[in-house]
Amino acid sequence: MRRKPNTARWCQPGTTPPYAYGELTVIDDPAWIFGQVSALTASNEATLPQPWAVTDAPPDYIEKMLGAIVGIEITVTRLLGKWKVSQNQPAENRASLIAALEKTGNPMAELIRARQQ
Repeated sequence: MRRKPNTARWCQPGTTPPYAYGELTVIDDPAWIFGQVSALTASNEATLPQPWAVTDAPPDYIEKMLGAIVGIEITVTRLLGKWKVSQNQPAENRASLIAALEKTGNPMAELIRARQQ
């Protein structure tokens, strides 16, 4: 959560969730779950100076943690969502948000800029 500079209220970025409709399949395959967790970790760690990998953890710990994860796959048939690009915020807040997103290379910066009122 981040503090808004001019109002001192708190906000959580990205709080407009999409709704996904479709067929859910439970996957109880440790190799599949390991692949998903590894890909997610690699994606989130990629920009860090010393990225961490799942295989950096001890094998017995990995096995224990993978056993606690329920894998699911959703074949999406419909998505429902809304654009939340800070259009209701004062220009000062939007400018601050755009600058912060640009520093991290987040493409949302351009979307917010393009949809300003």
